[in-house]
Amino acid sequence: MKNFVEELKWRGMLAQIMPGTEEYLMENMVSAYLGTDPTADSLHIGHLCGIMMLRHLQRCGHKPYLLVGGATGMIGDPSGKSQERNLLDSETLYHNQEAIKRQCAKFLDFDGCEPNKAELVNNYDWMKDFTFLDFARTVGKHITVNYMMAKESVQQRLNGTARDGLSFTEFTYQLLQGYDFLHLYQHNGVRLQLGGNDQWGNMTTGTELIRRTLGNEAQAYALTCPLITKADGKKFGKTESGNVWLDRDRTTPYTFYQFWLNVSDQDAERYIKIFTDLDRQTIADLAAEHAQDPGRRSLQRRLAEEVTTMVHSKEDLDIAIAASNILFGKATKDELARLDEATLNDVFKDVPHYEVDKSQLGAKAIDLFCADGMSIFPSKGEMRKLVKGGGVSLNKEKLTAFDRPVTTDDLIDGKYLLVQRGKKNYYLITVK
Repeated sequence: MKNFVEELKWRGMLAQIMPGTEEYLMENMVSAYLGTDPTADSLHIGHLCGIMMLRHLQRCGHKPYLLVGGATGMIGDPSGKSQERNLLDSETLYHNQEAIKRQCAKFLDFDGCEPNKAELVNNYDWMKDFTFLDFARTVGKHITVNYMMAKESVQQRLNGTARDGLSFTEFTYQLLQGYDFLHLYQHNGVRLQLGGNDQWGNMTTGTELIRRTLGNEAQAYALTCPLITKADGKKFGKTESGNVWLDRDRTTPYTFYQFWLNVSDQDAERYIKIFTDLDRQTIADLAAEHAQDPGRRSLQRRLAEEVTTMVHSKEDLDIAIAASNILFGKATKDELARLDEATLNDVFKDVPHYEVDKSQLGAKAIDLFCADGMSIFPSKGEMRKLVKGGGVSLNKEKLTAFDRPVTTDDLIDGKYLLVQRGKKNYYLITVK
């Protein structure tokens, strides 16, 4: 059996581990779970380290459980947060759960015949009929308030770092998460909890609850991955427009690919270990190649290719690369036409945009592109000169005559015109 802990260590994916965990994993096929927040119908790349932990766990011969926090998602977790989360109804939570499972099925085998196939569980299923009296008798009597108060996440909220303090609902969160571990221990044979390092306090409450409920001979363990940051210390996975999502409708494969392609050299060397399946030697070879010629960005390119293919598909990767070439290299009209509308807008989001009325189609290019309100060309005379010298393109094809009509046949997706002046100046026109 492959050493799961050693795999995490060399990849930089191990933060804290309870004594005895590695030895237990080496001697047994272990069932382990990781909880995820179902408050959106998509994961973002901030969740990827945890999902990759489950992936490596399964590949090392152990059994992964993905726990969707349908019950705890209705409350909120104080760990590392300054405010409570919004409460969700059960219908929304179920929708989110199914969407998250579809995404995770690209990383984990839920359908195989092997004994370590992945399972998805929702703590709402065992918490929905759990009364307060049951909770107080089954859970509350085993963990003291002193123990709960000592947790760092609770102390941060009580010491005034959050404006609104800490509600009783949130205070009980660590007990609810602890009960999840107890329930899975008793009903599913789960012996290990995985999570981000900000969850360490809640996770150790779970192991403590198991031991106090079932006795000191109970074997329950916890292991965390570090919270991923960028080399400059800023939060990983955030851009100016917000989270980088795994859902293509929230973040296009092109934007997803560009995120990884544009990480720093220092980050690329860390991220390629954490977010891909590439082996140690392959990564070492890539790092050496990158060191010889950093300008080729070998690490970033391979990282972007691997993660985009895993999260989306090889076809989506090819389209993302083609889309990148449209703006940064040579491309054809056919490649431009292959882009869906969302990707087209992502590619050209930073270029000047103009709008024209559909009634203006049929006009000569020189009249349409030099109309009032457009700043594509300084003058009609300048446009004539550029066209004559082959310096103007429409939809990635050279414009050979400045007076040729622009018609509906020229429209991309039935509404766009892409004008290029020189090598690097693009202008996107929306026809309405």
